[in-house]
Amino acid sequence: MKKVIISLIALLIIVLVAIGIFYEKDNKNKDDKKLKDITVAEVAHSIFYAPMYVADALKFFEEEGLDVDIVLTSGADAVAAAVMSGDAEIGFCGSEQSIYIYKGGAKDYLINFAGLTKRDGSFIVGRVDKEFDIKDLKGSHIIAGREGGMPAMTLAYTLNQNGISLDDLNFDTSIAFASMSGAFIGGTGDYVALFEPTALQLEKEGYGHVVASLGKLGGEVPYTSYMTKKSYFDSNSDIMEGFVNAIQKGLDYTFSHSDEEIAKIIADYFPDTSLNDLTLVVKRYRENDSWYETTYITEDGFKRVQEIMKNSGELDEFVSYKDLVNNKYSNKK
Repeated sequence: MKKVIISLIALLIIVLVAIGIFYEKDNKNKDDKKLKDITVAEVAHSIFYAPMYVADALKFFEEEGLDVDIVLTSGADAVAAAVMSGDAEIGFCGSEQSIYIYKGGAKDYLINFAGLTKRDGSFIVGRVDKEFDIKDLKGSHIIAGREGGMPAMTLAYTLNQNGISLDDLNFDTSIAFASMSGAFIGGTGDYVALFEPTALQLEKEGYGHVVASLGKLGGEVPYTSYMTKKSYFDSNSDIMEGFVNAIQKGLDYTFSHSDEEIAKIIADYFPDTSLNDLTLVVKRYRENDSWYETTYITEDGFKRVQEIMKNSGELDEFVSYKDLVNNKYSNKK
């Protein structure tokens, strides 16, 4: 009997040791697989950025070892401030903001390391549903966006390229981005430049009609890109590479799947928008050729951003593409 008890005790000890080893190994594996927390400050929440939400929804960031928290930070200036202060590791906004920071003399400035959208994502909404010509804007009052922001500057550039001076119309930059649709609904302006799904909502509610795509009118630029402080980019190669890989997977998936499939994947990010409307907006952005095929930001595109800025009087001299763009982890197709 005594031998049986000793044998049972020995067996129990072996089992406990085995459990301990397994528990320790399991914990080690969990530690090894621990995701790195990254906050991304996004300039607006729009279906325009569908490939990023696809990457998040399908856990492409997690596949790259990242736990990404996308936080709405309205306004490119607010996005830049969040990254510069350390409240966010990555900013997602117009590449013009990196130029403002650089020209302001910051030592640890922002660099663009991946692109997502390659043209303006806003639509011109008018009060009357009619065949549109850009010359219709002459003599009108248009709510254009924040002064110095890409939507307003792109619109100004487009007008000027078509021989229309801002003196020929009321080019209104006095209304904050988040208040533009409300101001239009309230009776301000003949036209307003809005992103989706806001433009579609105004149409459905009978307040206006989409008459033109500013993206088609304005041409190709690195309209919204991912940026971070130079010091962070230089010291976190694994995070940078993983993040770019995840965004590229999001782009690849978006290009290889239907509008409805993409709409279903990002539906939870837009709970107040029906699947039918989501599908329609994804289709609009796809037809506008809104997204880069790869995250690579071209020198020509970055030059065009600066041409747009210079046209608006926001830039005196061009800055170096090599200083503010780093495509180290992007593939050029």
